[in-house]
Formats: sequence, C-alpha cells, structure tokens
Amino acid sequence: MSLQEQVLQCIDHTHRQMMDLLADLDEAQLDVPYEKGINPPIWEIGHSAFFYEFFLLRPLYGVDPVMPGFDTVWDSFDIPHRERWTPGVVPTKKETLAYYDRVVGETIDRLSAGNSLTDQEAYLGQYVVAHQQMHLESLIWCRQTLGYPKPSYTRETEFATDENAKVDVEIPAGTYLIGVPSPAPDYLALNFSFDNERPGFEKEIDAFRISRTLVSQEDFIAFVEDGGYTDSDHWSFGGNYWRSQFQQASPRYWEKLDGEWLVRRFDEQVPVDPDAPMLHVSFWEAEAYCHWAGRRLPNEFEWEVAARGPDARKFPWGAESCTTARTAMECINPGTAPVTAFPESASPFGCLQMIGTAWEWTTSQYLPFNGFCVDMYPYMSTLQFGDHKTARGGSLATSASLIRNTYRQAIFPDRNDMFTGFRTCEK
Repeated sequence: MSLQEQVLQCIDHTHRQMMDLLADLDEAQLDVPYEKGINPPIWEIGHSAFFYEFFLLRPLYGVDPVMPGFDTVWDSFDIPHRERWTPGVVPTKKETLAYYDRVVGETIDRLSAGNSLTDQEAYLGQYVVAHQQMHLESLIWCRQTLGYPKPSYTRETEFATDENAKVDVEIPAGTYLIGVPSPAPDYLALNFSFDNERPGFEKEIDAFRISRTLVSQEDFIAFVEDGGYTDSDHWSFGGNYWRSQFQQASPRYWEKLDGEWLVRRFDEQVPVDPDAPMLHVSFWEAEAYCHWAGRRLPNEFEWEVAARGPDARKFPWGAESCTTARTAMECINPGTAPVTAFPESASPFGCLQMIGTAWEWTTSQYLPFNGFCVDMYPYMSTLQFGDHKTARGGSLATSASLIRNTYRQAIFPDRNDMFTGFRTCEK
C-alpha cells in the first residue's frame, strides 16, 4: 500500500470512529456537564475539523476559511476551557457536523488528487489525522468519566496468556537508542513522529529489573486493604497533598459493596477482576503503591529500553504494523484481558502489553530532548514541559496507527481520569 493510500485510509478510519462515538449519544448526553478533564463532544469535532483546515487546507492549498470568524471558537488556545460550555458560543450540532463534513471531504479530495503525495502533503496529512486521533481518545475517556456506554466498536477477542509472566526480567546495562533520529523532511514524511520524540540520542543505561506485566487489580487490592490510602508514610509530599485535595479512600470508579470490590467500566458496574490491569490511577497513587510494595516506577528511558530492546524497534514485537501483531488496541479487550495476556507481542526482553493497554507512569518529568526543535504546531508539547509527568505505552483508547514505542504523553500527576496504569521495577 502506498503512503498516499495509507494516509487516506487512516483519515477515513479515524472519521468513522469519531462519528461512531457521536452517533449513539442523544441530545441530553451531548449536553455534557462541565468537567475539568473533558470537552463537550461537539466542540471536539469542530476543533478536529479546524485543525485540518488551519494546518493543511489553508497553507497548502490556499482554501478560504469555511466558517469565517470562528477560528477563536475552534482553536483550543484562544477559547478558555469553560467557554466551550457557554450556550451560543459553540455552533449547534447540525452546524458543526456540516463544517466537519465539508473540511474532511475537502481534505480527502485534495490528498486524493494525483498519483502520490509530496513530502509536505504526507507529513501534514499524518499530522492532522494524528491530532484528531488524540481527540478520539479524549472522547473515549469522556464516556468513561460520565458513565456513558463503551464505544460501539469495542470487541472482546480470544487471547493466549503466559501464566509465568508475573516476574521481573533483567535489562542489561548498555548504550541504547532513545527517541526518533532527527529526520530530513523526506524521512519525516515516511516515518512520522512528533517533535517531543526527537531528536533521538544514545544513552547509557544501568542494568535494572522490571516487571514483565502491568500491576494487576489483585495487586492493587492488597495495597488498598492494607490501609494504603490512609497511611501517609507511603505517600510523598506531593502525594499527601493530592490525598488532602481529593479525599479518596480507594481508586477512582471503585466501590465496596457487601464485602466485594466493584469497578465502573463506562456505564456498567462489575466486580473487580483480579487478573485485569489496574487503570485510572494518578501518579501519586502509583508512587504510593510502589513505596508500599518496596518497588519503584521506571524512568521513561528505562521504560523505552524495556519496550524496544537492543535493536531499537518501532513496536515491542518488531517493525511490523499494529495490524499484524497487536496487543489490546483500539478498544479491543478494553482493560478486560489479564495482565498475562498477549505473549505473542512481548518486547525483546519479554515484557507484556507495553503498548495498547494503559498509559504507564514513569518518574520522568515531561521535558524536551536535547536539540529539541518545535513542530509547526508550537503547543503540541511546549506548554506541558516541566510540570507534567511522562507516560508511555498508549492506552486501550489510543489509535493503533498512532501508537509506537517512542510515543510520549504528558499527563499532570494528579489525573486519574485517563486510562493510566503502571508497571514496577526492583529497587
């Protein structure tokens, strides 16, 4: 398949998923209450269309604004977060969908013209659809936050497990490649990445031991029932401040009824599955668990080495795309498969589900690599540098065509609404 066909297929697939995430919500559900960690779905759709228009159609093809005067509504850095809920500020569903359909249709028409894409068309086409895919993920965690049904394209599939996987593996000391090599324009078109993944560099890594699996819900229950949320000694200064602010006695979405722990998955409350991965924890909760367990979190470089191995591969299982050896990706077995599942897609060192199940907390602050050069969109990374933690791995809600071993996510350490989990290292 040519690069042109891949980009067009990706745009179509992403468009269909976004429409699926809208189609089964009625008007009352679309009128979402204000929440700090989400956006109104209609605004998300208009914002995604604006990104296509502003960064591809206008500069590359000279297309006039489709909704003159609305740039400040759709641009997330012009409209304050609360204003996205103000009646009359954001256009109606009908108006927004008409805008979205026109912009996406124009994009497909432009990128379909000719027999191939220029480097600039290929790069910008991948950039704007990758941005939309980020908003797909935020729409999915919005559904979880509000207790809406899981995405209609969620599927449960059969899987193999490795029952001997709940052990540590030794990662040998050595020099490993981190990030993506600083690319020439043609390389960037063929091997898309974000500015925060570049420039790649070699780093000396000391030997360490890391768990083959994510922390399971059974592991975390032991922490909770041993008084983990009430014993301040397990929590750092930042963690204790988080405890005082959020007043949680158990993980988000958990409730104990008649002696049984239950968890809410989208709109269903189900018994906690001891073998399933722990999700929806803040950095502080993950850090406190590690203190209680006598473990530690990896830094992001250790995590990347454990995922990539000595040959710096793109995916844990190799260079092939996610469609040939995927883990639990794009809401397939969404957090329901055991942490010992999918041994066929293990990393070279034997670590399971390193991408596609949960964003994994690391101890690393989200900072630029040395030699960082900002992309065309200056806010993709720069506003998060310094006060966010780096998470790795991509979650069950992350688009399969977006995910890779070098992908970095900035998450504020207080947040537990995203699909975040963690694995631990030996101290």
